[in-house]
Amino acid sequence: MKYSVQIVGVGGQGVLLASMVLGNAAMRAGYEAMMSEVHGMAQRGGSVLSTLRFGDEVYSPLEATGAADLILGFEPVETVRSMKLGNRDTAVLMNLDPVLPGNVAAGFEEYPEISSLIDVIGKENDRLYTIEATKIATEAGKAVAANAVMIGAVAAVKGFPLDKDLLKEVLLEKVPPKFKDLNATAFDMGYAAMAAKQ
Repeated sequence: MKYSVQIVGVGGQGVLLASMVLGNAAMRAGYEAMMSEVHGMAQRGGSVLSTLRFGDEVYSPLEATGAADLILGFEPVETVRSMKLGNRDTAVLMNLDPVLPGNVAAGFEEYPEISSLIDVIGKENDRLYTIEATKIATEAGKAVAANAVMIGAVAAVKGFPLDKDLLKEVLLEKVPPKFKDLNATAFDMGYAAMAAKQ
């Protein structure tokens, strides 16, 4: 068994935390796991990509273009940009809540309509799952817990090979003690939202 995840978003969304949680959970489940360095701008707002591969006899963190089993998209435009990393059968989990770049926030350009981004992905892929992770995180207590929502949601995606309880356990080990309750709630809400769509 081999499974490849491409995690995409922008700086400040918790892409690195998600990579570490999924990678550590995979190792705890008995798989070999390799993660690429996070590529992109370290500062808030820049594009970020991390690749995680796990399974039996995994020798490289890098995956051939188009071979991802899952694209975990923390930001809608970044998800669309990453579609070349997958294929028609790749599961795509996309957060529908955008992070507006500076030029959009300043009014110089417009952010694409979310419905048009969904249509673009739908033309190339048959397994798109969408979630309003930031909105759900806000309901859980704080918008910054959107990455916990996404990790919970991925546990409910059909065919994802890591156990929900294991992912939650590893997540709660990685966050500061004062944020454990927030992240636990956000994880559970993300899982429930995605399970309802399966």
